[in-house]
Amino acid sequence: MGIVQVNPTTADYAKCIDASKRIRWDIDRDVIRGRQFDFTKKFLPDGLSKLNELDFVDAAGKRLLSHIQGRTYANIFGLVERYIAAKILDVSKEHWFGDQTALEALVRFTDEEIKHQELFRRVEAMIAEGMPAGYSFLPNPNDVAGAVLTKRTWAVLGLTCHIEIFVLAHYRESIDPDPALSELFKDIFLFHWREESQHAILDELEWRREHAKLSAAERDLAVGDLIELVAAVDGILQMQAHADTEYFLRVCGKTFVASEQEALHRAMLKAYRWQYIGSGVQTERFQKVLGSLITDKQMERIGSALAPILA
Repeated sequence: MGIVQVNPTTADYAKCIDASKRIRWDIDRDVIRGRQFDFTKKFLPDGLSKLNELDFVDAAGKRLLSHIQGRTYANIFGLVERYIAAKILDVSKEHWFGDQTALEALVRFTDEEIKHQELFRRVEAMIAEGMPAGYSFLPNPNDVAGAVLTKRTWAVLGLTCHIEIFVLAHYRESIDPDPALSELFKDIFLFHWREESQHAILDELEWRREHAKLSAAERDLAVGDLIELVAAVDGILQMQAHADTEYFLRVCGKTFVASEQEALHRAMLKAYRWQYIGSGVQTERFQKVLGSLITDKQMERIGSALAPILA
């Protein structure tokens, strides 16, 4: 649907409601349908996993790495949707006694995010049944949500918009075109993509509405909060990339020399930084939205903060 107007209208919210009603899905009836994951196939495509850069890992090892990354991929979305649901509920109060169409759109958004959390809890339990014991997802969703929600609303909505735009890009550009992935894994992110398409639009609407309320000084402080949030995301990625690499080394059944172990750690972190930061900030859609809300100087601040992460 493209970039929304600077001043959100009732019609903008109404379009999201119509889409939400049309594509509404159920976890068991529409998505899982009694199926299990096919562990003979990859979960994440090479465009996201970056495993094609590890020429010393055989096909079985790369498939296991894709299962580990795919498991973390689902858990990361369950994590961020914890704070997103809480934030959208909080933002919705500004419509309680105003635009009821906007309120309905945000209530539907929140309901769908809560459903997505349940979906990803189910995914984690199902994947755990088919993988060796010992995997750990380290960040605590409630702790992360609590920390994110201490930041200014402008920054939280900016991070949310970024996340939900890269969800769309991942599915369209990498997951959907790859015929070698587990069918259930693909379907999970097909249905996730369908509802996130509306969420990304609502993120833009609310981010712009919040932006219009702030002074120039308040916007500058909010940019600082957004930079801090991205740094916090990177801290989570570093921690989880290390844990996932160590898990792979324990359960893969092969021995790698020190230089290969170091390469595995670097590749895992590079993949996670691409998946959750780089692939979003480099999309044309996010760049247009962000660029329309900040000054050149603020863009330079963000670019300087991202440079060591995306190097």
